[in-house]
Amino acid sequence: MKSFIIGITGGSGSGKTTFIKKLANSFSPKQLCIISQDDYYRPREEQKKDENGIINFDLPESIDDRTFLNDIQKLIQGQAIRKQEYTYNNKSAQPKIITFHPAPIIIVEGLFVFHYKKIANLFDLKVFIHSKENLKVIRRIKRDKIERNYPLDDVLYRYENHVLPTFEKYILPYKEKADIIINNNKGFEMGLEVFKNFLAQKLKKPDV
Repeated sequence: MKSFIIGITGGSGSGKTTFIKKLANSFSPKQLCIISQDDYYRPREEQKKDENGIINFDLPESIDDRTFLNDIQKLIQGQAIRKQEYTYNNKSAQPKIITFHPAPIIIVEGLFVFHYKKIANLFDLKVFIHSKENLKVIRRIKRDKIERNYPLDDVLYRYENHVLPTFEKYILPYKEKADIIINNNKGFEMGLEVFKNFLAQKLKKPDV
């Protein structure tokens, strides 16, 4: 039985993580597997620095896309994956070992999942989460300041010099290639419900 592979992307702060968490809460691990690009960052010492000597984590080459691709292919082939969680250099966070199990529906999410052509070619469906820039900035500040323990000045610098240029170059151009666009300016509840119903129907079909 072939898994149905879905790619989900959107700019940083667009609401991808929240959308996917709520989606996951509606299905069991036997029905739905979610594998995230965020767990495939290269080690800090391999990351590129900008002209001011600040590491830029918001580049396609920041990710070990080869291992990411290999693990996705293993899931498609029915193999489970075990990997150490990436903790974004947050020293107060204790990394866990996470396991990805094969499932009828596999969601691959991340900033560059449409940009990596070998990964994008695996998708049966492409979803783009869209949000206005001012809302994305606010969400990014809340996430990086609270969850990842980054100083506010650092968050704002990275957004202006790393996040926004990357979005415009490596993410936004793929919006037109998405099969579904979900706007998250005032909320994505309706889009989420429609998408959940689509997946539920997909799980009932014998070809999934």
